[in-house]
Amino acid sequence: MSKPNKRRYKLAEVKQQFVEAVGGEQVEFETDAGDVLVFPHPLFTDAEWDARVDGATTAEDKARAILGDEQYEKYQAAGHGDGDIALLLMAVQQDMQGQVKRRPTR
Repeated sequence: MSKPNKRRYKLAEVKQQFVEAVGGEQVEFETDAGDVLVFPHPLFTDAEWDARVDGATTAEDKARAILGDEQYEKYQAAGHGDGDIALLLMAVQQDMQGQVKRRPTR
């Protein structure tokens, strides 16, 4: 049934608009050693990843949960501290807020 003067959203289109607005479903960053590491963009995480990150009790546990053990080792070998991940997440969130506000509407 049609709704006069109301927009019907298509979930696939909405998600694609946000993927494009924030630059993809993954966050890529480069360590000081030149390694490129990735983790899911906070808008597109799954329940398992969320539970692992939310359940982390220390900065190291949170960094490991975000990056996974293999990437965490590269991250540490490059000389980065566990708290740097928190700074990276804040930067991603700030960027996301700015991009979402400028998201084109149809």
